[in-house]
Amino acid sequence: MKNLITIYCFLCLIGFCQTGIAQESASALDEKPENFKKRSPIYDYTEKKLNNVDTIPDFSTRKNKLKITGTIYESDGVTPAKNVLLFIHQADENGNFELKRSNKKRYVHHRGWVKTDADGHYTFYTFVPGKYIYGNELKQILPIIKEPGKPEYKIETYIFDDDPLLTESCRTRIRQEPGSERILELDKKEGIFVAKRDIILGREVIDSYAK
Repeated sequence: MKNLITIYCFLCLIGFCQTGIAQESASALDEKPENFKKRSPIYDYTEKKLNNVDTIPDFSTRKNKLKITGTIYESDGVTPAKNVLLFIHQADENGNFELKRSNKKRYVHHRGWVKTDADGHYTFYTFVPGKYIYGNELKQILPIIKEPGKPEYKIETYIFDDDPLLTESCRTRIRQEPGSERILELDKKEGIFVAKRDIILGREVIDSYAK
């Protein structure tokens, strides 16, 4: 009888854990719009479970490899923000946004997704993009943020300290505004550039997808 009670309790525990996992998965799916063609690309990930590290397509073949790390904080600038989605996409090393197509929807090939861990940390393995070939614009990586329970929104782009198009007046203006850490200072270690950018939620919103 004692063994039967032990087995019963064990089965109940397994059932409880599985229910919790299913509820967590369902809540995550609830925030993913069903309209594939019109929704933001931040929802177009194919991984079943995102984590806080991702690698951009073609990383291994690129000359100017880049590792970007950082911490995403809540609006107080102190509390790490966990389970935040961060999506980036960028031009290739020639400044061209290479486009692909999936289910009749076009997307930028060089892209990636991370979800911050309990400490708010994230890491991207990517490469330094080239200047956009159709305009006199800075080299940049374009991000979108999705906080749990809130609509996704764009934040200020990642730009590069050594970009000759980044004028002193532009640097001064950026340093006076929220998001000054978006200027990446590259440090090469063991054949790969390394840079850091921390993000404080709500301070760099430039466009919201909310309807």
